[in-house]
Amino acid sequence: MSTPATPPTKRSQQLIQTYRMAKTTDRRIGLITLAAFVLGALVGFAVIYLLPGDGLLSLILSIVGAILVGALAAIIIFGRRAQAAAFNQMEGKPGAAASALQMLRRGWKTDPVVGFTKQQDIVHRVVGPPGIVLVGEGNPNRLKTLMATERRKHERVLPETPIHEVICGNGDGQVPLPKLVRHVTKLGRNVKPAEITDILARLKAIDAVRGTVPMPKGPMPTSMKGMRGQQRGR
Repeated sequence: MSTPATPPTKRSQQLIQTYRMAKTTDRRIGLITLAAFVLGALVGFAVIYLLPGDGLLSLILSIVGAILVGALAAIIIFGRRAQAAAFNQMEGKPGAAASALQMLRRGWKTDPVVGFTKQQDIVHRVVGPPGIVLVGEGNPNRLKTLMATERRKHERVLPETPIHEVICGNGDGQVPLPKLVRHVTKLGRNVKPAEITDILARLKAIDAVRGTVPMPKGPMPTSMKGMRGQQRGR
């Protein structure tokens, strides 16, 4: 009697999903990842094999080192190309910035679409070490008014908390989508973890009167969450 197949783990499911997502725009991702593994394995084997020592133990250590170095190289290359593919797919779609911000690590709280216009100009909110970061995407001219309105709302509740404004886009003074997360994390450390808890509690007053704001259909947050998990696992 045949043994039933073992169901894939959550980790493997994320990897498969990420690979399928990336392959739609990066046809060579599998081949390049394999090449990275082979090259890394050759380098790892050569380095360990040339170390002092001989015999069976040296050969075994060289093979194990080759596998480990090759796997590490493959994971790094796969992660970078999958991330680039995800950004290419999201570029220009409503809600793309919110999906990218899902990659922020622990200690950050992202609230998608805290403000919007009928033309689908959107403002997202991020709370973290820099304070409050308002991230806008859409028409820059309309966003100025929308983000100014959101800033005033937040300043009334949190007058002493630093508030940053970032527009995601490819124009002058804007932050491209692939660089958004890095830009946000480099805004400084103005707020302590204990203060973040207090900020989130006070923001409930703003969100309570805001009502339900529909998240525009667009990118794939699930894929980005999977990639965030891969980054944490490195």
